[in-house]
Amino acid sequence: MNRRAFIGASIAGTAATTMFHRAVWAAGADRLNVGLIGCGGRGTGALFNAVDASPEVQVAALADLFPDRLTRCRGYLNEIGDRVNVSDEDCYIGWDAYRELLARPDIDLVILATPPHFRPMMAAEAVRQNKHVFMEKPVAVDPTGVRLVMAAGDIADQKKLSIVAGTQRRHEACYLEAMNRIRDGEIGEIVAARCYWNQGGLWNHARRDEWSDMEWQLRNWLYFTWLSGDHITEQHVHNLDAINWALGAHPVKCTGMGGRQSRTAPEYGHCFDHFAVDYEYPGDIHTISMCRQTDGAAGRVGEVVQGTRGRAALNSGQARFESGATWEFAAENPNPYVQEHRDLHASIRGESPRLNEARRIAESTLTAIMGRMSAYSGKVISWDEALHSDLDLAPPAYAFGDLDVPAVPIPGSTAPHDTLWTPEA
Repeated sequence: MNRRAFIGASIAGTAATTMFHRAVWAAGADRLNVGLIGCGGRGTGALFNAVDASPEVQVAALADLFPDRLTRCRGYLNEIGDRVNVSDEDCYIGWDAYRELLARPDIDLVILATPPHFRPMMAAEAVRQNKHVFMEKPVAVDPTGVRLVMAAGDIADQKKLSIVAGTQRRHEACYLEAMNRIRDGEIGEIVAARCYWNQGGLWNHARRDEWSDMEWQLRNWLYFTWLSGDHITEQHVHNLDAINWALGAHPVKCTGMGGRQSRTAPEYGHCFDHFAVDYEYPGDIHTISMCRQTDGAAGRVGEVVQGTRGRAALNSGQARFESGATWEFAAENPNPYVQEHRDLHASIRGESPRLNEARRIAESTLTAIMGRMSAYSGKVISWDEALHSDLDLAPPAYAFGDLDVPAVPIPGSTAPHDTLWTPEA
């Protein structure tokens, strides 16, 4: 099945199912059965975080496209001991592995940690199967996927399902206090902001003779826009989400630029290695956004919010205000990667207001996507244009075999809504 057919079926199937989720989870009041889809490093790490978050969590099933990644994950899970109850029959491999896992009635909560391209279809199927969801960020790579996540989130509300995204800053003590202070007017009225994720290069897997084009791209998903959304979407979404949070809005338009100067070899696919975007928010408030993955260059990660009476400088574990009186966060700051799961589990148990972060993270993901669309094309992109774009980065089919590497985008020549491959007739 190609993605276009799948998305139509997913929206119809999800919308047609309106039953509410059971009041207690399938495993009983003393256990929460969790399934992991995507057994790479982040998925395995998220599973450990979920186990650390709540004593009732039981790892019940694993799914991945590749057998070696699933086997490696199972090896790491030996450290958890009796909190893991995964036999060979509880392991699913291949293109339909996620469907098989999600069809199990004993799974209460699923962790979605595959490359971002697959997040929308998996989130929609999880909601259709009445599962609570933890999904890593970003949640899409194109507007088509963003709209599917929004639709799935709306159905999750009808079904009383909980959804939490992997934007851990939203669950981090220092950010929560800082945002409350910003809301209380401690730095005055917000007039501008800046955000950064500038760092060195990341991992890359050398191609093997036995790998098809599709497998090579999947195993190096960071460097292919259809899989990662490019690093402005895959990584910088954290900072853009924090700015949307601080301003209480999404941008209305943006102007971006970027390119590839250091990662030009074929093994780096066709993605950029740097972006800079001017986002305009309601009230003519501008945010300057920068992200870069370049070895040997200066690094910076964080956000700065400028107010009429001072400014707030934020980063993971750090928050400092320079206003009438300087304030710096100094309280306990529990691990946010664990806290986000703890908050999700409390939501599922009914111990706190129900969480559904689907639309919020979809909007932050679209914020990153519209910046990429502007940088790739050299055009000004509005929020409405991005949201309603028919841009769909899916490959012609989900199957191992030949798959061309798309051309590197050229601002001024690449159209904002260009697909990567020739659309099907």
